[in-house]
Amino acid sequence: MLVARNPQRLDSMAAELRATGRTVEILRADLSDRSDVALVVDRLEDDSRPVSVFVNNAGFGIHTPLTSVDTTAHDTAIEVMIRSVLVLGGAAGRAMRARGDGAIINVSSTAGYMAMGSYSAVKAWVRSYSEGLSVELRGTGVRVTALLPGWVHTEFHERAGITTSAIPNALWIDAGLTIEQGLRASEKGRTLVIPSFRFKFLFFFVRHLPRSVVQWISGKISSSRSDSVETHA
Repeated sequence: MLVARNPQRLDSMAAELRATGRTVEILRADLSDRSDVALVVDRLEDDSRPVSVFVNNAGFGIHTPLTSVDTTAHDTAIEVMIRSVLVLGGAAGRAMRARGDGAIINVSSTAGYMAMGSYSAVKAWVRSYSEGLSVELRGTGVRVTALLPGWVHTEFHERAGITTSAIPNALWIDAGLTIEQGLRASEKGRTLVIPSFRFKFLFFFVRHLPRSVVQWISGKISSSRSDSVETHA
């Protein structure tokens, strides 16, 4: 079951998966549109076609300053990366709880431990929300996991206008590894997972540094980003 706002990308991915013998259903939805979010809720709550693993992955980069008069980018981020995660996670949780089984994976980010504007705030919320949902669904057979990747080889950074040339090659991780470790953590019932030993090690120290130091590091990382406009998948 694939959900995205771009019908061409949906069709392309569906064709690729069907070529491997899989049955694929697609649903075009823009998660910044609440009526589209309602369509996904209806699909998640359809008992005749149960969804056993739900991955909340929609997101985009945000460069707009927190002091900007125009809050459009922040408003869209809240709709896509907070409200839709809340609403869809709740719908999946209700349906899975009724069946006594299921898994919800919300994609957060290691950026949620940093202080890089709206994006860090949003991803910190996703992590905290996932922990709260996990507590609420404890004992029901429903597992909730927040996946906190670092720099992953995808098109995200290019589309978000993030300059990556200053990021050491050793800090990049493969998308396949990220997915594999996220699914494995979900199967084990872990609530939080940071893919790769490198990022686990790095963010162990980040989480224990004085916040003033984290803020200084965040400022250095933020200064490497461009002022281009973001898009979301």
